[in-house]
Amino acid sequence: MTSRELRIIVVDDHTVMRAGVIALLASEPGIEIVGEASDGRAALELVDRHDPDVALIDLRMPVLDGVATTTEIVARHPRTRVLILTTYDTDADIERGVEAGAIGYLLKDTTRDQLADAIRAAARGETVLAPQVAQKLVAKMRQPIQVPLTTREAEVLNAVADGLTNADIGKRLVIAEATVKTHLLRLFAKLDVNDRTRAVVVALERGLLHRPSR
Repeated sequence: MTSRELRIIVVDDHTVMRAGVIALLASEPGIEIVGEASDGRAALELVDRHDPDVALIDLRMPVLDGVATTTEIVARHPRTRVLILTTYDTDADIERGVEAGAIGYLLKDTTRDQLADAIRAAARGETVLAPQVAQKLVAKMRQPIQVPLTTREAEVLNAVADGLTNADIGKRLVIAEATVKTHLLRLFAKLDVNDRTRAVVVALERGLLHRPSR
């Protein structure tokens, strides 16, 4: 980046919030607000017109939401960095924003100094995440990958949970005992376990197996 002022746009459908962000940044040295908008479609027009360094985008807006707006900006103006500024911090919202191509995800309780620093970092191409957001992303990454069970695998595992032997499971499902063993081996691999009991426990913990209520 050069020493010139960073050009940014502020996009939020709440007039008071948008005005507040603009007021926070108005006196910040090195940052120039070149436009504001209340929806995603108007935001795209601003980006087309001004080619800003950073676009501050709210997540939920009319006409075109923040995710769709981010996707369009990243595709059409890759030089413009998108920094999401929102009140929403659910896992789904965070994932959608990041996957759309946003370089940062901040919450609206961010201070002026934090926001200004984030804008400068985003303009340099650095990822910027609110602490709560970073924690959620790390926790999500640490979760085991959910591999769905096939219908037959679920049937075999339910039979195991009922206390049936491999032979009994074969009779119930009308399949060979060798086939039951094959399904169990696949289940062990999917669930990263080594025995039948643990397979049932892990599948229940992950919500992959649903037992009828007694």
